[in-house]
Amino acid sequence: MVNFGKKLAADQVEEWKGYYINYKLMKKMLKQYVHQTQIGGKDCEQILKEFSRILDDQIERIVLFLLQQQGHLASRIEELGAQRSAIARQVDTSRVFQLREDYREVGRDLVKLLRFVDMNATGLRKILKKFDKRFGYKFTDYYVTTRANHPYSQLQQVFKQVGIVAVAGALSRNLAYLEDEHRGSFLSIYDNPSVVLKDPIIDQVNNAVQKLTHATNFMQYLGQHALIVQDDTTSGSEDTVNDESYHFMSLMLNLVNTFLYMVNTYIIVPTADDYSVSLGAAPTVCGIIIGSMAVAQVFSSVYFSAWSNKSYFRPLVFSSIMLFSGNLLYALAYDLNSLTVLLIGRILCGLGSARAVNRRYISDCVPLKTRLQASAGFVSASALGMACGPGLAGFLQTKFTIYSLTFNQSTLPGWLMSISWLLYLVWLWFSFKEPEHFAKAAASAAASESSHQESANLEEGLAQPLLIAEDRTDENSEDNDDTADSQKSHEPATSFVSAYKLLTPSVKVQLLIYFMLKYAMEILLSESSVVTTYYFNWDTSSVAIFLAILGLTVLPVNAVVGSYVTNWFEDRQILLASEIMVLIGIIMSFRYTPHYSIPQYVSSALITFVFAEVLEGVNLSLLSRVMSSRLSRGTYNGGLLSTEAGTLARVVADATITGAGYLGTDMLLNVTLLLPLVISIVSIAATFCTYNTLF
Repeated sequence: MVNFGKKLAADQVEEWKGYYINYKLMKKMLKQYVHQTQIGGKDCEQILKEFSRILDDQIERIVLFLLQQQGHLASRIEELGAQRSAIARQVDTSRVFQLREDYREVGRDLVKLLRFVDMNATGLRKILKKFDKRFGYKFTDYYVTTRANHPYSQLQQVFKQVGIVAVAGALSRNLAYLEDEHRGSFLSIYDNPSVVLKDPIIDQVNNAVQKLTHATNFMQYLGQHALIVQDDTTSGSEDTVNDESYHFMSLMLNLVNTFLYMVNTYIIVPTADDYSVSLGAAPTVCGIIIGSMAVAQVFSSVYFSAWSNKSYFRPLVFSSIMLFSGNLLYALAYDLNSLTVLLIGRILCGLGSARAVNRRYISDCVPLKTRLQASAGFVSASALGMACGPGLAGFLQTKFTIYSLTFNQSTLPGWLMSISWLLYLVWLWFSFKEPEHFAKAAASAAASESSHQESANLEEGLAQPLLIAEDRTDENSEDNDDTADSQKSHEPATSFVSAYKLLTPSVKVQLLIYFMLKYAMEILLSESSVVTTYYFNWDTSSVAIFLAILGLTVLPVNAVVGSYVTNWFEDRQILLASEIMVLIGIIMSFRYTPHYSIPQYVSSALITFVFAEVLEGVNLSLLSRVMSSRLSRGTYNGGLLSTEAGTLARVVADATITGAGYLGTDMLLNVTLLLPLVISIVSIAATFCTYNTLF
């Protein structure tokens, strides 16, 4: 892994060398400040003001050069525009071709400028994080608050540059006009915003602009839900997965696994209360039935994440077998009249949760150019599974017996899913292809079996300098420290404890928000059957339709937010607004009078669920942005942490439903809403405290 300082030096445009952030100087200043505070030479306030002035000077130099280059590009586009007007009524192919090439040359220079801004923006973010880490002080909070929100902000020019995007728009518009005028078309790109000009230079410009401004279309917004964290030091050219090793069918099998698992999770929700009653338990035991799968998933996420370091095929096979067995037991529990068998079946299903493997496969085995679509497919498969699960339950309202086996609305979900997982296992066995890097690793291990001890000694010798590099003080100590820091800073976390130590306050707040939204959604979904039966006398079909409609809102809501809302507002603004709306939905859900109406329940449920979905998208987007790059790899990665947070929320929510059931069904709704209400208020307060670090 190339450290950022070396990457910055290698990727600089030679003639612009004096205008980049002096990252090496800034790191050296930080070390000096640390030393000065240790010997009592300077206090923190003095260091804060001095470092702020140095940063101001760095940013001012970058911004003034940026404005100068924007002016040069604008002048060149204006001159080319005059030439375009001159040949508008002439059919001169050679002049049109030359003019198009001139526009493309401007585009190449614009891409260089966009990369210049991107490198500097990354350097600023990194140096701010380093200051916070070294001093344990929220310098980022202070600096962003005082600089970014000032009317004369230069920091905004780096992070939210309007001028450079306007130049990109002018270039795209003129190239499009040049193309259309000679085809007899007079439509502007503004008349057809969905039609993208097919030009390699424009593609490069658009990719650079999107990367720089965090602009998100629907596909990108969906992809962010997957929390497939990319290391910010990796450039677009550093794709370790080539097209030859990429296997599309294996990707499809991972997406189908995700879809089936989500169907498996929610297909029992409309009938879980009836099933528990038929086995002699209270209706609210449905919370334990639904939640037992989540309890097992807390543990399965860890071993599947670790297993995916060595193989993808074997964990998926194991997952399929566990889910087949679990659903079979779930279906047989009715005839065995055993709640224990039913719970064991659900626990086995939870132990078969391979979502960590699915996410890891996309991150490691899909080429960079298609990873975004694969990530979006992962989220779409989850959303469709959430909608299809309850919907399928609505179609299983029948009862018959075959060879003393009962098939009814309670057992049919188990039978249907066991058959589905058996068919999936057969498809997986014959169609999945293990990625090449696992095969190469196995061959390498076999080849080196005879010299195992020698290899172990060599590894020990190689590892030792990494541990003592910080103590070396020779003439190249600065470079050695940088290298050691870089290697340490990119080592993945090796345990939950080491992963927790990497969590900044911003990351902790985002994980709290994720816990809150998953808790609120689980309470809403899991107790829906009990609540609607008690207050409105809904049958299983009505509950299934209601839950399916909720699930079907996921993709349209994400389409609106990803295509429009994220272009109007910052992620942190959407985050805060969504938290407030979820809080409003929770407050509306409480029963304040003896009469609880269907409009109140349905409207509050829609508000809570829809804005929780919006919140999940921006939450995971911000989480991937503020999380340490060390959590982008290894077993204990960011995806695992978010999965564990969400799974724990579901476990607590389902346990709350069952516990509240002992107080009586009439008190179930209000009691179960108290904790999400409190957590929602706390998360909003925490968001305000870390708001300026989410820049």
